[in-house]
Amino acid sequence: ASRHSVNLRIAMLKRRPFGNTGLQVSELILGAGYVGGIVIHADDETRRTLMRRLLEAGINWIDTAESYGQGASEEALGWLLAELPEDNQPYISTKFRLDTDRLDNIPGQIETSLKGSLDRLGLERVDLYQLHNPFGQDGFDIEHVLGPGGVCDCLDKLKAQGLFDHIGFTALGDVGQCKRLIASGRVESAQVYYNLLNPSAGRRMSGDWPTTNFDNLIADCQDYGVAVMNIRIFAGGALASPEPHGREAPITTNADVATEHARAERLLAVLPGGQGRRAQSAVRFGLAHPGISGVVLGLAELSHLEEALGAATMGPMANGIIEGLQPFWDSGLAD
Repeated sequence: ASRHSVNLRIAMLKRRPFGNTGLQVSELILGAGYVGGIVIHADDETRRTLMRRLLEAGINWIDTAESYGQGASEEALGWLLAELPEDNQPYISTKFRLDTDRLDNIPGQIETSLKGSLDRLGLERVDLYQLHNPFGQDGFDIEHVLGPGGVCDCLDKLKAQGLFDHIGFTALGDVGQCKRLIASGRVESAQVYYNLLNPSAGRRMSGDWPTTNFDNLIADCQDYGVAVMNIRIFAGGALASPEPHGREAPITTNADVATEHARAERLLAVLPGGQGRRAQSAVRFGLAHPGISGVVLGLAELSHLEEALGAATMGPMANGIIEGLQPFWDSGLAD
């Protein structure tokens, strides 16, 4: 049996192509980060139950990073994966972030990060390895990635050693530089910020758009066969719950916690009924974009997984409902 069979006989989730990689990925992906936090903060039995339910539901991808909980996420996944049968393992992706004060040693940094991640995960290889630095910040730019001896050259060499199968990146920071990397043919996936409060990665926005404009980035990914992992589907939690959870870490401009929660309430007030609970509406919005390979879920508790599975069962949000939100977006989120 395939190492990535993940209970296909009882899988309830649909599969989507992962760009041009040939992989078929569950439309929901577990994000094992700090904001959701279940992999890092829950007790061991809750984490075991989470893994069992993921596999039962047909979720076949878990995404983590060395920075999540300063290694705690990878360490937890290491023992959780070790308890699973060898023939029923999910795909695993992780990420590295370069120290921009040491960009004179990009290969050394990546090799050290990768070794640490594999050690914590207890794996000899991962399925996808991703750059986590935002472009145009702290002196880091596209030339450090595409230039001779840069990130991509280093990743190609490590990939050739069989340490991972695919190369990706987190599409944050300078959007023009993100698009250059997508068009370069050097990456196979992108983690893209897209949700009901900031759908700019999936459509053209008005000129006075009040927060980060991702300039229809998903269309670029589709053009070049780059898989899209939809991150921040709950906008850091604002779309999932009216109450802040205390782990928010805004990563777009003009989007502090209070502002995002206020925007979420205004959005939900104009969203027609019948879309499920607020978190389910958010998930169904992501599932509606044909360019998205999988929606990455940050979960705080087991009930959140069941809610997301319920959203997938309901199916993608109708296009007519989404287009009906355009006046809200055109109004600058009605700030």
